[in-house]
Amino acid sequence: MIVSGGEALVDLVPAESTVDLLAPRFGGGPYNVALTAGRLGVPTAFLSRISTDRFGESLIDRLVASNVDTTLVQRGPEPTTLAVVSLDAASSARYSFYTEGTADRLLTDPGPLPEGVTALSLGTLGMVLEPAASAYEAMLRRESARGVLTALDPNIRADMIADPAAYRARFASWLPFVRLLKLSVEDAEWLAGDFAVPDAVKAWLAAGVQAVVLTRGADGLSVVTTEGELASAATVPVQVVDTIGAGDTVQGALLAWLTQQDVREPATLDASDWTQALRYAARAAAITVSRRGAEPPTAEELAQFR
Repeated sequence: MIVSGGEALVDLVPAESTVDLLAPRFGGGPYNVALTAGRLGVPTAFLSRISTDRFGESLIDRLVASNVDTTLVQRGPEPTTLAVVSLDAASSARYSFYTEGTADRLLTDPGPLPEGVTALSLGTLGMVLEPAASAYEAMLRRESARGVLTALDPNIRADMIADPAAYRARFASWLPFVRLLKLSVEDAEWLAGDFAVPDAVKAWLAAGVQAVVLTRGADGLSVVTTEGELASAATVPVQVVDTIGAGDTVQGALLAWLTQQDVREPATLDASDWTQALRYAARAAAITVSRRGAEPPTAEELAQFR
């Protein structure tokens, strides 16, 4: 089973008819990862604290409808996190977050995850906002030590990081416990700081990461290991509605593919394996960006997509 841990929130997205109206869409990076893997038919659970307010109930209902186990979800009366989304001319999303006193940042460490868990995915605001960030960090270290496939998507929201140097140092401290690091080129540039991205990637691999998957928007995605860039996949051409959830879909689809192949150590994959995995993720992401909001595909939709 895959466990995806982190925030669940409501994106307020410009309505199709007018930019003066905002329509609620349920999301959050880790939440979307769970939806993706669950819809692709892989046993998946979501780990977070979700509000008992109306938005929280809808978030839970959507998980259940997407075949995601919610037994690890903690509940509380605090409000749901909100993200106001703006879209640029290329339909790329920008976010303004409202997180003060919200439910998802108050998660407490549940202790060791169930024995059936084979993969743990973390990232985005879950690894930034305290006290939940410390709980997720403890889980990362503990589950990595017992052989779980650990995956991290930092999904940087720079406006939410008060001390970039401190965050970069904390990020570096996670790397010995991360097997799969997935991030956009923009996030890689931010995390690299004064270093070039290729040099930073080499340092991350030297710290213990087995594979770094880089997403490049319209230019596709690639994977780098200690052997260099092993494989890449082109973006599948579609009419882009917006890019909300695209990177999350890549992460969820990669984990679904790895779980289906019973892979816990990415270092065991060769170039042919990675090509298959990246193409699978690229196809899933193409369906998501062809829809409004984060709506990852089901296994049936992906099988029919050409």
